[in-house]
Amino acid sequence: MVISAVAVLATLVYASYLDIRDRRVPFMTWYPMLAIGISATIVLFYQQTGNISLIFGYLALVASFLYADYLDNRNPGIPFRFPYLAAVLALPVISWFIIPTISTGKLPELQLIPWYVLFVGLLGYVSYREYKKQPGRKLKAKQIKKDAMKESNIEEVLSRWYSVLVIVILAIASFYMIGGGSWGVSGIYIALAAVFCGVFYVFGQMHLFGGADAWALIFIAFCIPTFPITPLLNTPPLGFLSFSVLINALILNLVAPVGIFIINIVKGNRAPLQYMFFGFPVKGEEIQDSWGFVMEDFTETKGTVERKFIGFWDSLRRMRSEEGRVYTKDLREHPEEYEKELGLYRKAGTVWISYAVPFILPITAGLISAIVCGDFLFSLIRLLTGGA
Repeated sequence: MVISAVAVLATLVYASYLDIRDRRVPFMTWYPMLAIGISATIVLFYQQTGNISLIFGYLALVASFLYADYLDNRNPGIPFRFPYLAAVLALPVISWFIIPTISTGKLPELQLIPWYVLFVGLLGYVSYREYKKQPGRKLKAKQIKKDAMKESNIEEVLSRWYSVLVIVILAIASFYMIGGGSWGVSGIYIALAAVFCGVFYVFGQMHLFGGADAWALIFIAFCIPTFPITPLLNTPPLGFLSFSVLINALILNLVAPVGIFIINIVKGNRAPLQYMFFGFPVKGEEIQDSWGFVMEDFTETKGTVERKFIGFWDSLRRMRSEEGRVYTKDLREHPEEYEKELGLYRKAGTVWISYAVPFILPITAGLISAIVCGDFLFSLIRLLTGGA
């Protein structure tokens, strides 16, 4: 796990650099880390349990997430990779049915058969729809966002959210294998990873979380399932490193809003209190040089520019739907599509935008602090309860 942790940390540092520079982390950035981390985790499980079924269950979980990403980002102009689908469908069979039957001489967990059939049906259906796709048209950024919202029937909804059901199936199967004795206590790491990674994959799909940030947390769970060393503040009860990384990252990320608030106060920037913590004003004619999203709506009536801050729930809705939220990146890359907005920003003089510190930076800091120090929240609770 120490070797895996070093590989993960080096990758996160490089990914942080890319995210700051380009606001984009190519998926291939994760490949070296995954090659090292997955191999190290397989060795860990084998040394701890010698359970081949558990190892294949772990590989089934990893393969399912990677296949979901393949389906979501596949270029329709490239032939569909059926071997990917075959591998994803075969791994659960080996883990849930074949190996337990050979090792015990008993029938496998029959309760898992309906779940596996559903698993095959979902992935088979979505894969078939993906296979039938034609090479995509060249669309403008706004049109792409509008087309993404067209989910008028159950087929489109299922194609978009099938991953939720797949994740649920994998989690249920993990608990079945643990309860039936096939995986033992170590199987809890796979069950926790299924739930944890599933949540952040869905968050990424709903645009509540950056894609690189979500994958960073998912791959940490895959590559470092447990603490590589005993931290200074001791290991939390579950010993699931990814959760501690997330908690520490959230706590460390609270420093940024406080710093932004202080800077706004010092500079004399004025806005409703909540916006003082999460944004700052930039010159309208220079907004394309900044990073973030616009926190205000602008309208022009009889030559007068009127402005209002976007409410929290409205902002959340726009973030989920990718409709109506203006990112400075889009202003920079597609200025011809935002001529009206850019004109209003110049007339307004200043525009409040969100701060744009990629969350992958706190994740990196959270990983380091979790490995060295431990879980901040667990340590605080233990301190407040007198070490109980």
